[in-house]
Amino acid sequence: MTPALAQPATDEEVDLGERLELGSPWVTIVWNDPVNLMSYVTYVFQSYFGFSKAEAQRLMLLVHNEGRAVVATGTREEMERHVEAMHEYGLWATLQKADA
Repeated sequence: MTPALAQPATDEEVDLGERLELGSPWVTIVWNDPVNLMSYVTYVFQSYFGFSKAEAQRLMLLVHNEGRAVVATGTREEMERHVEAMHEYGLWATLQKADA
């Protein structure tokens, strides 16, 4: 009698797993750094994300006082774009799964 061989995952199973991974919430985190002025960080949050001045200042103060702030939530692809944009503005930013 021959042992049963493990069946590889079907394309349908892989696609479903990838879709679940892509659709799960991710966040963009901006980190405090010793270079950028608080006024500049506020400007970036207003100009890129479209936050009001009050919201941009609130998030900037979180970055300054707590060392980091979550500035956006969405799909992984969206958060990758936001992180890249923050890097282009000279800010330190990363993304991670929202539940991590």
